[in-house]
Amino acid sequence: MMLSALVDQYLSYKQNMGMRFHTEARTLRSFCRMMGDIAVTDIAAERVRAFLAGSGPLTSFWHRKYEVLSAFYRFAWARGYAACSPLPTWIPQRPQFIPYIYSHAELQRLLDASVCCENRCSKLHPYTCRMLILLLYGAGLRISEALSLTLADVDVLAGILTIRESKFYKTRLVPINPTLTTILSAYLAQRGKQQPNRPDAKLFLTREATPVTRRLAENVFGRLRTRADVLRHDGGRFQPRLHDLRHTAAVHRLVCWYRQGADVQRLLPQLATYLGHVHVAATQRYLTLTPELLREASQRFERYARTGATL
Repeated sequence: MMLSALVDQYLSYKQNMGMRFHTEARTLRSFCRMMGDIAVTDIAAERVRAFLAGSGPLTSFWHRKYEVLSAFYRFAWARGYAACSPLPTWIPQRPQFIPYIYSHAELQRLLDASVCCENRCSKLHPYTCRMLILLLYGAGLRISEALSLTLADVDVLAGILTIRESKFYKTRLVPINPTLTTILSAYLAQRGKQQPNRPDAKLFLTREATPVTRRLAENVFGRLRTRADVLRHDGGRFQPRLHDLRHTAAVHRLVCWYRQGADVQRLLPQLATYLGHVHVAATQRYLTLTPELLREASQRFERYARTGATL
């Protein structure tokens, strides 16, 4: 069978099972373009290695492509379309990615830097930039979740956001604290003076009243980050990202619990539910050991060692 036809069959199979499979589909389409109009059995192992390697340094994207192709070839093998897999048997070690954890001072500088959007050439109003940063941090949302919110999803009276069909195809309710609720209410009032207030309208719109895309949000954030002088100096491959606000929210919450003397192990499942994670293990990956977090955890362990207090 030809590669493109089998990829179409595989994507239909996955999507008919209720999976979105958008990212995997893009990877497989890219694989088809690189391999050309060729039979599945004629794909050479060296060409597969070239597709996995790409043109830049090794990143975690190598492993994501490998995982997609592994599942595809299992599908092909189980149906008799391929007798073996051309994927490499040696898998390079996954490079460790360390998210950037913003300090409170850096968060304030980012908010202050939103004044650069007052320029009419900017596609976003300054108050839109500020609200997006505050919501990503204050509610620990994914970027896609924040940009998908409509006015109907925001209940400022109850202080609740409705996150619909997030990463794991689930809808969840996210309560927000009174301070963030007050800020969100003020944003809605300011937004309503210039932009549509239909229930199905997106919460975040451009100056032209079109939905804010992820690419636009990240481009604007890149300018804010430079203006605020929030830069990475630890040799990390990526500069601080919008998504790192979510990591920061999780780490700051853990530090706060340690300082309050709370039972962190008991509260971790609650944090996982709030963030929309299926398993606690996914939340634990967000809890990067910053010096501040390490210090709080060490002090907790020291108290435990001396007095037998709860960890």
